[in-house]
Order: sequence, then C-alpha cells, then structure tokens
Amino acid sequence: MKLDPTVLELLNLDPSTTTVSSVGGSSFAATSKITSKLLDGTEKHFFMKTGQGDDAEIMFQGEHTSLNAIHTAVPNLCPKSYGHGHFASSSLTSYLVTDFLHLSRSTPKSPSAPSLAAKLAKLHTTPAPIPDGYSTPQFGFPVTTCCGDTPQDNSYKSSWAEFYAENRLRHILRRAEKRNGADKDIRQLVEATASKVVPRLLGDEHLNHGKGVTPVVVHGDLWSGNTSVGVIGDESGEAEDVVYDPSSCYAHSEFELGIMKMFGGFGGSFLKEYHELCPKTEPVDEYEDRVKLYELYHHLNHYALFGAGYKSGAASIMKNLIKKYAVD
Repeated sequence: MKLDPTVLELLNLDPSTTTVSSVGGSSFAATSKITSKLLDGTEKHFFMKTGQGDDAEIMFQGEHTSLNAIHTAVPNLCPKSYGHGHFASSSLTSYLVTDFLHLSRSTPKSPSAPSLAAKLAKLHTTPAPIPDGYSTPQFGFPVTTCCGDTPQDNSYKSSWAEFYAENRLRHILRRAEKRNGADKDIRQLVEATASKVVPRLLGDEHLNHGKGVTPVVVHGDLWSGNTSVGVIGDESGEAEDVVYDPSSCYAHSEFELGIMKMFGGFGGSFLKEYHELCPKTEPVDEYEDRVKLYELYHHLNHYALFGAGYKSGAASIMKNLIKKYAVD
C-alpha cells in the first residue's frame, strides 16, 4: 500500500523508506500503521484512519481537535494528532494521522507513570482555553465532534445549564426523533428534564455556592473500551494508561462521569483517587443525581443510534429525576 502524497507531505516523510499496513478498522473507518525510517536510522510509527464522505470528514476533524485539546493539557494521556484532510489521489477519502499507540492491556505499566485517575484529574482541573473571539470561558468546542456517529452541537454558551439542556439533551432528542420517529412520552420527559431538572441541578447560581463551574476539556466518550495501557509513538518507551477516540468539549468535569458510570469499568478505588485530586462539585449531596443526569445523555444517544432498546433506561432516569427535582 502506498501512502498518499498529501500525508507524506504532512509528515515530511521519504516515500522510499515509508510503508503502510492495515491494522483493521471499524464500521466508521479503516485503520493503518505508517512506518518510516528516519535519517538517523530510527523508525517512526503513525496511526491513520481513513473514511469516505462528509461524515468521515466531520468525524476526523472533531477527533483531531479533541486529541490535541487533551494532549495540550495532559501530553501523556493520549496520542498527538498531526493533521486531517483529503487524499490528493481521492478527494472523497478523508484521513486522520496521529501518533501510533502500541497497546497491550497485559503490558506492565511503568511504576513511575501516573495513573489514569491522576491523569484524568489533571485534565479536569485544567481550565479550558478561552475560545477565539470571546473574553470569558465558554462551554462548547471549536468544531463539531461525534459521539459514536452522532454529530454533536458544540456551539458556545456561557451557561453550562443552557449548554447541557440545549446542545446535548434537546439536540439528541431531535436526532433520536429523526432516526426512530416521534415519541410523545420521550419528548415530554426530555422537555421536562431540560426545562426543570437541568436548571435546578446545574444552574450557575446553584453550583459551587453560586460560583458555577469552570469549563474543562473532557474526553466525552470515556467508556472502558476507549482506555488501555500502551506506549505512545516510540515502541521502546514505557507503558502507561492512555485514552483514545475522544469526542471532546469544554464542559463541567463531572459530565465525563456519566458515560463512565453507564458502562462501568471504573471501580471505587479509581473514583476515590480521582476525587482526592478533583473534588466533587458542591453541593456534594447532589453529586450522584448530577452524574445520573449526565448519564442520561448517553442513553438518549444510544437510543438515537441503536433504537428502542435504550429508550426504557433513558425514560427511567428522567422519571426519577423529574419526580425528585421538578415538583411544582
């Protein structure tokens, strides 16, 4: 397999010493390993995703920006992305190129490497950058990101409660209705949750004694399948906890915990260490309900992606939260 000239130029590689091999793929993209011998005789490895059409272009732009937002805050947490675009040889083919991750869950971690909990806590205690054109922190992201194959509305808002209600809950409801058809009961539950529960639990005047929350970069799709132990880039480096396949935004740190709780894989010792470094938001006695509210988004997203099997779980969360927080 020959490497497209656009990627050779992006990475400044010599085609005569560069090879490309398939490393599988998914329903969203084909994946390849790029190996190139440098002038000093060492080998450099890159990871490339390719896909067709507008969906792949949007997905790769979002992943590129997400990886580099995480990498800027915590460089040893995820691969660096070098770029994305279209092949010169095929304008319909989009690509994304990152550092290669040498993954192995059985590989012993370096004893000197920080834990995943510590890395995630560092990410979640590092304020997100103020977006270009704004003078204050915002919730959102510079580009569209995809959770699964759902494009997410990341348009900026200064209020976290408004962002979560409109850009996440109402947005994914519209997506679900487009995929599955209208459902009056689900629409009423989402609207009650967005209009009553969200302001009650997430309002700026309510969180942290009226100080609100500071936006931070979140991974956005941090289930256990998007974490592993591995070496970034150089195969001879030390193995440590890493993450990949993000769909980031600037958000409340606890938003990350919704998807983590939905599928499990992060035990009590993980959360204990994490919260020692990244304390729970006040009021602490509403922490579990906030996380359940954040988990709701992913149930609705799975309902949009995969159909009615996830509807009952979403409905149950909303009914419980409405009963507790939306009583007139």
